[in-house]
Amino acid sequence: MRKITCLIFIFITTSFYAQVKEKAAKVALDKKEEIRGFKMYPNPVTNGKLYISALDRGAKHIQIFNILGKSILTTKIMGKELNISKLTSGVYILKVIISEKTITRKLVVK
Repeated sequence: MRKITCLIFIFITTSFYAQVKEKAAKVALDKKEEIRGFKMYPNPVTNGKLYISALDRGAKHIQIFNILGKSILTTKIMGKELNISKLTSGVYILKVIISEKTITRKLVVK
């Protein structure tokens, strides 16, 4: 009985370690794929203008989703300023793509 318990313990421990290692590798990959120097401000937005900057240059493809996952806004900007004055107060998900690198952040509009 002790041998079976010991084997089960080893199996569970090994499985857990493999999952932790896999998650750590995924986090490292995600950090590698993020947009360098990404900044968005102000958050929460109160004046209808959101500023998005990054060290990576190029067009910023932007999608904003509501909390149910429905796409509310899709646009492309070359500068830093994004006009979101048409959005009602609430919590949104902002997705920015620059040079095939993607970053997702929570956006609050007051």
